[in-house]
Amino acid sequence: MKVLIACEYSGTVRDAFIAKGHEVMSCDILPTDVPGPHYQGDIMDILYDGWDLMIAHPPCTYLSNAGARFLYPGKVLNPARLEKGLAAKCFFMELFNAPIKQICIENPIPSKVFGLPNYGQTIQPYEFGHPFKKKTCLWLKDLPPLMATDIVATSESTKVAGNWFNKGGKDRQKNRAKTFQGIANAMAEQWG
Repeated sequence: MKVLIACEYSGTVRDAFIAKGHEVMSCDILPTDVPGPHYQGDIMDILYDGWDLMIAHPPCTYLSNAGARFLYPGKVLNPARLEKGLAAKCFFMELFNAPIKQICIENPIPSKVFGLPNYGQTIQPYEFGHPFKKKTCLWLKDLPPLMATDIVATSESTKVAGNWFNKGGKDRQKNRAKTFQGIANAMAEQWG
């Protein structure tokens, strides 16, 4: 199967599919962290190259419900933030409507103001062997829901001390964008 992992610099999902014997390429504007088949550049350059499956991780900064407070600071609409959110929606929809038979787009819970299509499923890292909470939505086209593989106990809080994806600093956004290995493995096993 020919698989495109869109908006992924880490190689986590890409390498999980490679391990299952698929022809896979990741793509991001950032260079890959791990050597492997990677296109550094605009996803639109390769989006229409005859892929069988695409798993996309578009940036969520302007679409996420978590960022909604920046859209209405002081209860007043921020037009610059709205414009960035609408541009992010256009990018999301171009991926969602790509001529690829099977598509999964993952993102956090979106802000309703942007009117994204309904997501089909939510997953948590603790359902795939990682003792953390980080609710993630999956928009699925011609793919079954991702089934939990290893449900583990987790803290009631999402702010677990010492976890790698909630640490602050200059790499916080990059760290939070990385897919948990258990989820990547489940995608490759169940959809590959």
